[in-house]
Amino acid sequence: MKEIVLNSRKNGMGMLLLLILLHVLALLGLFVGIAKGVTVLIILSILILAFGWILFCGLKVLKPQEALVLTLFGKYVGTLKEPGFYYVNPFCTAVNPAAQTKLNQSGDVDAKSHTPIVIGQSGAVSGGEVPTKKISLKIMTLNNNRQKINDCLGNPVEIGIAVMWRVVDTAKAVFNVDNYKEYLSLQCDSALRNIVRIYPYDVAPNVDTTGDGVADEGSLRGSSEVVAERIRQEIQQKVKEAGLEILEARITYLAYAPEIAAVMLQRQQASAIIDARKMIVDGAVGMVEMALDRLSENKVVELDDERKAAMVSNLLVVLCGNRDAQPVVNSGSIY
Repeated sequence: MKEIVLNSRKNGMGMLLLLILLHVLALLGLFVGIAKGVTVLIILSILILAFGWILFCGLKVLKPQEALVLTLFGKYVGTLKEPGFYYVNPFCTAVNPAAQTKLNQSGDVDAKSHTPIVIGQSGAVSGGEVPTKKISLKIMTLNNNRQKINDCLGNPVEIGIAVMWRVVDTAKAVFNVDNYKEYLSLQCDSALRNIVRIYPYDVAPNVDTTGDGVADEGSLRGSSEVVAERIRQEIQQKVKEAGLEILEARITYLAYAPEIAAVMLQRQQASAIIDARKMIVDGAVGMVEMALDRLSENKVVELDDERKAAMVSNLLVVLCGNRDAQPVVNSGSIY
């Protein structure tokens, strides 16, 4: 389906004045026909006054960043995209299958209540808003619900994304898919699951997230920009035939699932403690080596292997302990 843009029909004001003039003349013709007894003029004036309102149905007004897809007896006629006052065939019908579908996104929020308006299973719109057949060309932000997905290690995580999108081809959006808003939402869920399953929550050994056969340090927590870009590309591939453009995708929420969150927190704490202890031990060993070398170079005291081992043990206990050492002063001989 190829989009046909109708931007040469901005003659709505002229047609409005012409139709008003036609009805005024029909009203005058009715009075004149009755006064002079001209039957043909009376019938013609009555027909114009009775059915002339149909001609007003061809008047269309578009605001900036709005579009109107028109069909005539089931055939696609074209799309009005630029702002202006148009006049088209009064029998043309505007088509927008997603008019009553309200997602949790910008543009689908009631300005008075500032709450999302959601369509129910019965098809009735809640929120008291009359659906419009106009298609918004503005950049929309879709906030999908948080999903519980297993990462590549099998750990359940909860993740949510925000997708910035817009309609670029109205004909594809209306005719290629049944409902482009629902289609986008489902594709966002599918793409999110496909990408999250490739990555671990945190950096893990022997995990290949790029598909090149080499283990890397990619993770949901540490590579959020890369993950978001892959999600955007995945969604764009799916919705291209629906005439939609995905501008950006961002991770808005990321956490372990509640059932393992406490255990994973303990694991992270244990890992942090081990790393800290390792750093303390490395520093303590270096300080002991330096102390022994300085004592040997300056010939402060001569220590045999047994005394060196005792000194090393004492220094390591002092440097690696969690509490301040309590010194013991020996006033006698060291032997």
